Amino acid sequence: MLREADGLRAAIELWGGLADRASELETLSQLVDESGDAELAAERDRDGAALERDFDRERTELLFSGDYDARPAILTISAGAGGTEATDWAEMLLRMYLRWSERHRYRTEVLDEQAGEQAGLKSVTVAVDGRGAYGWLRAERGVHRLVRISPFDSQKRRQTTFALLEVLPEVDEDIEIELDWDQIRVDTFRSQGAGGQHVNKTDSAVRLTHLPTGIVAQSQNERSQTQNKENAIKVLKARLLERALEEKEQELRKLRGEHVEAGWGNQIRSYVLHPYQMVKDLRTEVETSNTAAVLDGDLDVFIQAELEREATGGGSARDGSAPV
Repeated sequence: MLREADGLRAAIELWGGLADRASELETLSQLVDESGDAELAAERDRDGAALERDFDRERTELLFSGDYDARPAILTISAGAGGTEATDWAEMLLRMYLRWSERHRYRTEVLDEQAGEQAGLKSVTVAVDGRGAYGWLRAERGVHRLVRISPFDSQKRRQTTFALLEVLPEVDEDIEIELDWDQIRVDTFRSQGAGGQHVNKTDSAVRLTHLPTGIVAQSQNERSQTQNKENAIKVLKARLLERALEEKEQELRKLRGEHVEAGWGNQIRSYVLHPYQMVKDLRTEVETSNTAAVLDGDLDVFIQAELEREATGGGSARDGSAPV
């Protein structure tokens, strides 16, 4: 209750601030019209663009309707088939979402990572801490496809590879997810990641296996076994919550007579770096040729379009760029 009240107070303050900025921009615009001052006009245009960007971001949060949309998020990125090319793509996606989180002033913590054999990451789990992180990032879950000239291919051939992004809401302390430790196997092992002699020479890493469901959560990035166990519990609770939500949704779909897709499904977005530059979301048709900006975390136009599509039950989407 206190968390919700704090969130509502912050929202009221935020929207009040946007209203104040709009009023100031209107006054500035009137001064520009009266004076014709070029510097004032440039300031008005900058302030207007910033206000529009911030308004669009906050308007998107009005689309958050799920019970857990206000919660922090836990991301897991897993490389698909493709060897080194796939593990490198997983690491590129990790950087992209870390940069996106920085833009939104969310704190991030890598809970677990498994390095690729030659480069990149087989998988990585990251906590994204901040109000609304799950509401935003749930629009990103699915398969992401990369097309480029592989830097690992001596013949410089074009390669296509995939990575899967899973997004879970972090479970709050006041949400009841009971763990029956008689049904959980706890394994400890030596970390395979960076961290110095202590991490690599003691059994500080922890893996939890929920025996009834086969769900596995692990952490190996902390020096302390206790800290790693706490992180693994956090991930396990989030995955158990997600499973419960999926089961509930599947039951509702059956009652409505809707078909339930199994498996990964098709990719949600393609990132083409060769023979042309294009990032295109296959759900909303939003696209842009500015691939460098997208891979540097400029994702809001894609996320906003998908959340709007979900809120309206489908329909056309906005283009994220000028025609190319």
